[in-house]
Amino acid sequence: MSDFGDDDLGAGGPITSDEPMIEEEDYYEAEFDQEDQEENPDANGDEDNVVVSGDPSAAANAIKGGDKSMKDKKIPENERSTTPYMTKYERARILGTRALQISMNAPVLVDLEGETDPLQIAIKELREKKIPLIVRRYLPDGYYEDWTCEELLQ
Repeated sequence: MSDFGDDDLGAGGPITSDEPMIEEEDYYEAEFDQEDQEENPDANGDEDNVVVSGDPSAAANAIKGGDKSMKDKKIPENERSTTPYMTKYERARILGTRALQISMNAPVLVDLEGETDPLQIAIKELREKKIPLIVRRYLPDGYYEDWTCEELLQ
């Protein structure tokens, strides 16, 4: 007995003309748009080392806003209003991101001294302020501040 109440009549039998045929679907292949790259050549180059922090809905609303581009919503370094201290959430995200990079054979920026654990290497890099990541803190109004790991205090 099936869950649909038709008692499995005709199950396994030949396909009749009343039943719909399953056709192969054409899968969409993403194509690289050359024009987008020419219009915005720095689209992916600057965003590689950014670790996002703050309100994710503010970031989403900032993109939807449309009145200003994302580059216009960056607060200059001399006008930043958030604290220069790294939060425990930023620290965890940075250490996890950097440990993953190290485990995928990224160059290590400190002396290893026999250390093999990627997380311990990332902790040592953070202690010596050598991690090349940027913390992006989104504010409720959609603007954001960028802080380097060297600037943030632990």
